[in-house]
Amino acid sequence: MTSTPPVLQELPDEHPPAPPPPAPDRPSGWAALQPLLLRLHFYAGVLVGPFLLVAATTGLLYAFTPQLEAVVHRHELTVDAVGTTPLPLAEQVAAARAEHPDGTVTQVQPAAAPDGTTRVVLASEDVPAGRDLTVFVDPYTAEVRGALPTFAGFLPVRATIDDLHRNLLLGEPGRVYSELAASWLWVVVLGGVAMWVARSARRGRWRRLVVPERGRAGRRRTLSWHGVVGLVAALGLLALSVTGLTWSARAGANVGELRAAWGWSTAYVDTTLPGAAAGEHDAHAAHGGGAGGTDDAAADDVDAVLTAGVGVDGVLATARTEGLRAPVRLTPPAETGQAWTAAEPGEGWPTRADVIAVDGADGSVVDRVDFADQSVPAKLAHWGIQAHMGSLFGLVNQLLLAGLALALITLVVLGYRMWWQRRPTRQASGPGPWLRPGALRAAPRWLAALLLVAAAAVGWVVPLFGVPLLVFLAVDALVAARARRRAAAR
Repeated sequence: MTSTPPVLQELPDEHPPAPPPPAPDRPSGWAALQPLLLRLHFYAGVLVGPFLLVAATTGLLYAFTPQLEAVVHRHELTVDAVGTTPLPLAEQVAAARAEHPDGTVTQVQPAAAPDGTTRVVLASEDVPAGRDLTVFVDPYTAEVRGALPTFAGFLPVRATIDDLHRNLLLGEPGRVYSELAASWLWVVVLGGVAMWVARSARRGRWRRLVVPERGRAGRRRTLSWHGVVGLVAALGLLALSVTGLTWSARAGANVGELRAAWGWSTAYVDTTLPGAAAGEHDAHAAHGGGAGGTDDAAADDVDAVLTAGVGVDGVLATARTEGLRAPVRLTPPAETGQAWTAAEPGEGWPTRADVIAVDGADGSVVDRVDFADQSVPAKLAHWGIQAHMGSLFGLVNQLLLAGLALALITLVVLGYRMWWQRRPTRQASGPGPWLRPGALRAAPRWLAALLLVAAAAVGWVVPLFGVPLLVFLAVDALVAARARRRAAAR
């Protein structure tokens, strides 16, 4: 008889495995948003900072170009002796044409001050592409004081600094830098202000919002100055970012399409003469004064227009009768069936930017667009651009621009200094570490989804915000994956 082996009973484990730790609660509200803002502010500050620094430095130079123009080009801009009565405008234009017979007259700007010169703008092959040739004439003697290549009315000094600010003298490809700076400036400013205000609120020290902590040392002192300067300059920097984007190459085109779709575009005068055939010309062609070479026949046609009918002097008389104030820019018709245009420059405050279309045959007004009748968005766009260029409020505007440029330079320098001060030891040779990744994954799903949708919408309108943001997210994901692999290998 075989015996059955005893059944061994399994003894209870004295040390049962610990239950898995509960999943950490996702932060909500500001606790979830702050790490995202901090990381975005850090990435943008470190990687876009150089572009902001260049834009601020060149913008500081641009702020004082009117004074530089007046000094460098004094001979062309002023007369030696102020006479009693200016010569007819047609004689002044004829003197300019006698000195420079090539090219086509695209605009005439009578002297705006008693000691100023008349400007006759020519489209000529003698200047670089994209430039006009402007001839300066003494209105009392018809002496030609000189001729300079100009861009949109800017003399060489201002045009060069403007190109340096817009495209680093690299032409159209260089505009990527300035648009990138404008596309990210508002992000850096808003994120920085939010974190600075939250920091002061958390500590209950509201005075420190605008008063630096002078008693502190090291990184805390740098942070204090960085936060105060950023908060004080925030509104102006946001305005510079928005206005800079309105005439940028990519975002500006998208903004223009949106304005057109919503009926917010700037209104222009219709230069079509009564009885002219529809489609005979481009109604907006007379606004441009385009640069570039023209043939002799076209030049002869425009020269004939300058004296035909009431001529350039009659058009000027109509402009003055209609209340347009100097400096007035007179643009001859570019094609048959078009009217002259007489326009105020739109600089200064209160704004003077009225435009009329004048029939060269009899001096009658065929159309008029007053700045007061423009839509509110069109007015805001005009004011924003003029303020960005420093010409809306004169010297006060220039000083504000210079202050904002210096503030932005200070913020970039202090930002890099804080990164340097974050290095682990004084003996370390490099800057501080990158911030830890994972802030977006740790945020509530609704907040992450909302931020991604908002970023996609803004990125569509402002491509040089969207593309770098995708690069930032890709880098962040790679850094996070690398950190997880290292943690798993330990």
